[in-house]
Amino acid sequence: MPTSLLVNRSDRRAVTADPEGMDGFAVKVSEAVCLGASFALSGICYYLYRKSRTTVNTLNDAPHFNIDKKLTDVLKVTPGVCLQYAVVEGAVQPVGESLNSHFQKETAGVLQKFSLREHRLVWNGFSRTWTDSERLLHQRVNSVPFMLVGSDETTIKVMCPLQADGVQMEITHEKFHQVNYGLGDIVGQFLSGEKLKGQLETEEMLKVGTILTGVGELVLDTDGTLKLQPPSNGSKYFLSITDFDTLRGELEGTAVTWKVFAIVFALAGAAALLWVGRRYYKHRKLHSQREKERREFERLQAERMRNGAGGLEDGLDDDEDNIENACLICLSQPRNCILLDCGHICCCHSCYQALPQHLCPICRQPISRVLPLYHA
Repeated sequence: MPTSLLVNRSDRRAVTADPEGMDGFAVKVSEAVCLGASFALSGICYYLYRKSRTTVNTLNDAPHFNIDKKLTDVLKVTPGVCLQYAVVEGAVQPVGESLNSHFQKETAGVLQKFSLREHRLVWNGFSRTWTDSERLLHQRVNSVPFMLVGSDETTIKVMCPLQADGVQMEITHEKFHQVNYGLGDIVGQFLSGEKLKGQLETEEMLKVGTILTGVGELVLDTDGTLKLQPPSNGSKYFLSITDFDTLRGELEGTAVTWKVFAIVFALAGAAALLWVGRRYYKHRKLHSQREKERREFERLQAERMRNGAGGLEDGLDDDEDNIENACLICLSQPRNCILLDCGHICCCHSCYQALPQHLCPICRQPISRVLPLYHA
């Protein structure tokens, strides 16, 4: 027999030994992205939850003090004349001159924030609607030194108030300046997909006399001055116009929200992982089933050969130029199997196993069994 025919037959046996073309299992890009994003977001949310929970626990452990002369005595007997984390409440009073509102002259405060925001309508081609867009044009913050005053006129000077979290100021002025359009402006808006609505001007102030809750480091200075400043141990510094219970409740709600997000993203990642695992199990089951079919096909083929029946491959090898009996799918191997129940003879066993669905390529009927094909 020619060497080329021997090589060809060897190649056919190699193809038959691996019916799927490759025995690997690949994770889809969408599945990998879903898994990575879910677990990454879950980790980020869990980190933020732990950070919020630590802040809440630190607040729960922080001692509460009234602003009076007893506080000075407590600090004198404290090591380093310093309480690293404490909660105090008092009325806001300026150390010197106060700030006056630009729009309400009778309103005085110690913190003032002026903001100018631009509002536009932007055309959303996907939803076919106009959506509101906001952009900060200008912001200015003014502050003066201030202190918290207690019931017996004891004072605590507040340091670095702009570094504190939770600083809430009352709106003392708010005005929207609407833009008037001309015909040219309207045409330009529809062409550009943007409509300028106007500018919102606001002024916020922390007013004199406001009861403020301060959470931070309490220090007794060498001159006897009490100071509230950002904690040196890295804990959060709070100045809030709400009471302590409300502040703690807001932080507790934030921690719970991050916890829920972490659980939701973790469950989404677990669901994606289970989906990949299920697909892998089906892949392995199908591979095992096809391997079993291949071994059974080879067993029947060998049994018929021992009984004296000639294979269709030998018929083709006698006349290589005759391609009438070639597989209709690969056009290189002989048709060596019968598809049941329809009985069509149209492909080789390797191509049969590579079919994406067990349907006959000719009549599309389900294939229940495959038998070897022989000729006398």
